[in-house]
Amino acid sequence: MQEARRLFPLAPEPFIDLSTGINPLPYPIPQLETEAWTRLPEPEAVTALEAVAAKAYGISDAAMVAAAPGTQILISLLPRLFPQDSVAILGPTYGEYARAFAAAGSKVIEARHIGELRAALCIVICNPNNPDGRRHDTATLLDLVDARPKGGLVIVDEAFADLEDAALSLTSSLPQPGLVVLRSFSKAYGLGGLRLAFALAGQDIAAPLRAALGPWPVSGPAIDIGRRTLGDRPWLAAAKRRLASDVARLDGILRDAGLALVGGTHLFRLAATPQARETARRLGEAGILVRSFDYRPDWLRFGIPGSQDAWQRLASALA
Repeated sequence: MQEARRLFPLAPEPFIDLSTGINPLPYPIPQLETEAWTRLPEPEAVTALEAVAAKAYGISDAAMVAAAPGTQILISLLPRLFPQDSVAILGPTYGEYARAFAAAGSKVIEARHIGELRAALCIVICNPNNPDGRRHDTATLLDLVDARPKGGLVIVDEAFADLEDAALSLTSSLPQPGLVVLRSFSKAYGLGGLRLAFALAGQDIAAPLRAALGPWPVSGPAIDIGRRTLGDRPWLAAAKRRLASDVARLDGILRDAGLALVGGTHLFRLAATPQARETARRLGEAGILVRSFDYRPDWLRFGIPGSQDAWQRLASALA
């Protein structure tokens, strides 16, 4: 946000950040015991968190769950713990995978179609994909997993899957040789600053990840909040219903402004317009930050407004 304010110093406040794909109405943070802040987490507390996550994600054995301080560290660790000569990434997608594998010495190949992944020993797929929301059914993904020779690795990033139908996820198919599924806590629950995520995989992958993360992989507050939140399925179901209504409202605003819908999820929408750069500049001057893309200068990604004022300001700026 500081960069946005530097670029648009005359923009009205408060600045509205629609560049992210995080639930704008977060889970209400419960009152925590003082010990959550003052004491190092006990190993049993981390184990209990992983057990709650296993139940929430439909994992049969909590030993296949490794808690981490956000997905980013898992993205950085995987190429180093399981070195690969090359990796095929289904793109365009979240750019940190390419950077992490390249930094670990892998040759990075960007595939445009899922069929191009069959020849690769290591593959990365985001499902649903960021930024276009592309989805792939479990049969297609498991076919790719089965095609890997021994030593192959398949990373499926399900950061935006919490608000999707359960049938989209590969978690119930675990363990599968070489398969690791990443789940982000922050997206659906709107608590990005908490830094909490999970790697879900067979113990041959989960155990080395857990060892690399060390004895205190996540904070005491993250453990307490994660344990309470992941078990609150009614809250998540209500959030999904609300966000389904919100994305329909956002779609209408974007269409009325002449933008073409490309795709998205319950947490963001991707739109196209030949005037994308001008539109992003105009929104920035109105105090609204959206996501643009160097590789597709006609694309803009919009997060979900979190207040009536934000909705009104967006509609007015696009009108």
